[in-house]
Amino acid sequence: MTLEHQTPGSAPPSPRYGITVPFDGISLQEHRRLYEELVALGYTDIWSAETDGLDGFTPLTLAAAWQPTLRLGVAIIPAYTRGPGLLAQSVAGMAEAAPGRFMFGLGTSSDVIVSRWNGIGFSEPYKRVRDTIRFLRSALAGEKVDHEYETFTVKGFRLARPVENPPPIYLAALRPGMLRLAGREADGVIINWLSAEDVATVKPEVGADIPVVARIFVIPTEDAEMARMIGRRMITAYLNVAVYAEFHRWLGRGDVLEPMWRHWKEGDRKAALAAIPDEVVDALVVHGSFEECRRHVGRYVAHGVDIPVMAVIPVGMTIEEAMVGLAPPWNAG
Repeated sequence: MTLEHQTPGSAPPSPRYGITVPFDGISLQEHRRLYEELVALGYTDIWSAETDGLDGFTPLTLAAAWQPTLRLGVAIIPAYTRGPGLLAQSVAGMAEAAPGRFMFGLGTSSDVIVSRWNGIGFSEPYKRVRDTIRFLRSALAGEKVDHEYETFTVKGFRLARPVENPPPIYLAALRPGMLRLAGREADGVIINWLSAEDVATVKPEVGADIPVVARIFVIPTEDAEMARMIGRRMITAYLNVAVYAEFHRWLGRGDVLEPMWRHWKEGDRKAALAAIPDEVVDALVVHGSFEECRRHVGRYVAHGVDIPVMAVIPVGMTIEEAMVGLAPPWNAG
């Protein structure tokens, strides 16, 4: 049984090896050679995202045509920014382009992306993703959907090209409520911005043995000061968003991160950066030599991650050099 066709409750096979695309500063047209190189190096998965860069589907559509062996995932598409019908069409299109190779990642995103950038109300996120999963199950199966969900209503929608083998739906989750929802209604869970050891806290909340995808931020450099400087900037950008702040309070980092949150709220960005302890950066952002990074990523696997997906920030090297140096297998140690 392949990972992407698992049903909840079945045990995943050995880990796969993923990397985040598209790569910054490189046009999509140039990604063809990079996708070819990824396959040659032993990477099995590429996972896109959808925040403030490109949309989540286009980089995967190109990969579907260029590399027929790569597994393709998106982590994540927000549940709010496309209407239900259009979302079903987009997922169906990717599933048809890459049959058996596409994994659809859904999530709430954040109030920043949904409300501030897209002008859409960010209300009842738990119910919205739950309703979206249920709608997609029906729509992708070719059923006519005429239903009043709690967070939206669909009247008479049916896909003209239903998906023969609907892709698995992975739910991005942070705290217990959403993690448990993933265990009940999704085919996999997506986690990020946590340490390898935090996986042991998060995974039991899913309540089912379903595949776990983790996006892991990796800065391959032996210049620890540089890596921590970059890591601190990334941490302030993410962990001051309410959903991530609450996540880390739940994980037990409230006390060590409270000074950073306080300075950030006061508008003192420099003090906020300085308030983040080295040990927090070292836990949440993988850095060091290639071998140190590979071992650190391997710790996520050892703690229960099935598909580790590196988001690589190359320092003093090209992305190609980083791809080679970080290539699998990653040691669990």
